[in-house]
Amino acid sequence: KMTPMLALVALISAFGSSFQYGYNVSVINSPAPYMQDFYNQTYFNRNGEPMDSGFQTLLWSLTVSMYPLGGFFGSLMVWPLVNNCGRKGTLLINNFFSIGAAVLMGTSEIAKTFEVIIFSRVIMGIYAGLASNVVPMFLGELSPKNLRGAIGIVPQLFITVGILIAQILGLNSILGNAKGWPVLLGLTGIPSLIQLLTLPFFPESPRYLLIQKGNEEQARQALQKLRGWDDVDDEIEEMRQEDRSEREEGQFSVLSLCTFRGLRWQLISIIAMMMGQQLSGINAVFYYADRIFQSAGVDSSNVQYVTVSIGAINVVMTLLAVFIVESLGRRILLLAGFGLCCVSCAVLTLALNLQTTVSWMSYVSIVSVIVYIIGHAIGASPIPFVMITEMFLQSSRPAAFMVGGSVHWLCNFTVGLVFLYMEAGLGPYSFLIFCAICLSTMVYIFFIVPETKNKTFMEINRIMAKRNKVEIQEDKEELKDFQTVPGGQAKKKENPSSKL
Repeated sequence: KMTPMLALVALISAFGSSFQYGYNVSVINSPAPYMQDFYNQTYFNRNGEPMDSGFQTLLWSLTVSMYPLGGFFGSLMVWPLVNNCGRKGTLLINNFFSIGAAVLMGTSEIAKTFEVIIFSRVIMGIYAGLASNVVPMFLGELSPKNLRGAIGIVPQLFITVGILIAQILGLNSILGNAKGWPVLLGLTGIPSLIQLLTLPFFPESPRYLLIQKGNEEQARQALQKLRGWDDVDDEIEEMRQEDRSEREEGQFSVLSLCTFRGLRWQLISIIAMMMGQQLSGINAVFYYADRIFQSAGVDSSNVQYVTVSIGAINVVMTLLAVFIVESLGRRILLLAGFGLCCVSCAVLTLALNLQTTVSWMSYVSIVSVIVYIIGHAIGASPIPFVMITEMFLQSSRPAAFMVGGSVHWLCNFTVGLVFLYMEAGLGPYSFLIFCAICLSTMVYIFFIVPETKNKTFMEINRIMAKRNKVEIQEDKEELKDFQTVPGGQAKKKENPSSKL
C-alpha cells in the first residue's frame, strides 16, 4: 500500500528534480524575443555595431540545443555517481548544479553577459540528464511491486507539470516579458533548494544499501520506514536472493552490459523505446505547436494561451497514466500511446497539406496535435523509464540507465537540431517521418517487449532470459545459488526484489 513516507519521498524527489527537467524544456520558448533583444543589445554595447543575423541565429540555436547536449553529459555521469554516492546522494549532489545555474541565469542581465546563459543551459542540461535517470531508478527501487508502475510515472508527471508551470509563468502578463525573463530563468533553483533541505530526512534505496553496500541493518530500517510496518523479512530475503544470483557477475559497466549476452534483448528494447520516445517528434510538436495554431487561424496574441492549455492536457493525461498503469499494464499503454501518435502524425500531414484549400482542415490539425500529445502522455513519454527499472537487476540497472539516458538525450538533441532543416526541406511531410518511427517502435514493442506488471525483477529477468536463450545456464547458476537456502525451497525463493 501507499504509505505517507513513500508518497512524500516520491513527491520531493520528483518535484526537486523531474519538475526542473520539464521547466527548463519550455522556459525559454515564451521570452525568446526578449532574450534575443538582450543578446543583441549586449553585443551592440560591446562592439558598437549590431549583431549579424546569422550569428544571432547561431547563438539562439546554441541556447536551445545546449540543454539536451548537457543532458547527454549528465547521463554519462549516472553510472559512476549512483554506484559511489547512492541514489539519494546523487540527487542531493545534483542540486548544486541547478542552484548554481539558476543564480547565473538570474543575474545574467545585470552582469550583461549572454555567454553565461548558454553556459548555464549546459549545466542545467547536466542536472536534467542526471535527474531524468536517477529519479525513476530511485523511486523504482523504493516501490513495492504492485505500485512500481504508478510511482514510476510520477517523475514524468512532474516533468509535464514543470512544462506547464513554465508556460504559465512565461505568459507575457506574468514573467514572459522584457523585465521578467531573468526571474523566470532563475526560479528553477527554488525546487532544488527545497529538495536539498528535505531529502536528507528520507531513506536511501534499500536495494542499494543491501546489495551494493552490504548493509542489511540499514536496508531493513529504510524498508520499515517506507512500508510503515516492521515485518519486512520477505523483501529482505528477496533482495538477498537477487544479491546471491548476481554476485558472480559483479557490477556491470556500460561496456560489459553491451557485450553480455544474457541482457541483449533488454538493452536493445530500452534503446528502441528511448529512440522511439524522442524521435517520434514530441519536441517538434511542442516547439512548433504555436506555428500550427497560428496557421489554423488562432490569433497570435492568444496562441500562448492555447499552448498553456496543451500543457494542461499533457499533465492531465500523464496523471491518468499514473492511475491506469497498474490495471492495464505497461504494454497496452505503450502500444496505445505509439499507435495514437502514429495515426495523428499521418492525419496532421494530411491536414497541414490541405488547410489552404479546405477551410476546416486547420481544426483537424489542432485535434491531431491534441491526440498526439494524449498518446505521448499515456505511453510513449512515461513508460520507457519505468521499463528500464523493471527489465534490469541491481547490478546492471545503473549502466542501463546510463545507456537509455544517453540515447534519450542524444535523440532529443538531434530532433532539435535537424527538425528546422527537415521542415524547410519537407514541409508538412516531415511528420510522416515521425509517423514511420512511431509505427516501427509499436511493431517492435508488440513482438519483443513483455508485460512486466506485478512481476518481480527476477521473474521479468527469467522471461527475458528465454528470449536471450540463456535459460539453461541461468538455471544451473540458480541451483548453485540456491544450495545455500535452508530447506531446499529453491523454487519458492527465486523471486528476489518482488516488493521493490
